[in-house]
Amino acid sequence: MMQKWACTACDYVYDPDLGDPDEGVEPGTPWGEVPETWECPECGMGKDAFEPLEE
Repeated sequence: MMQKWACTACDYVYDPDLGDPDEGVEPGTPWGEVPETWECPECGMGKDAFEPLEE
């Protein structure tokens, strides 16, 4: 299982197993390969607003 990342602004969780197909991030894409231009689909914050989610 890959590391999940949580948005510190809205608590959206990026799950690499699901990706974000609506924004061109295919399922199975690890966080390090998510484009720097990607934004949180819930609130629009950038990747720098995300922190690793503690399991």
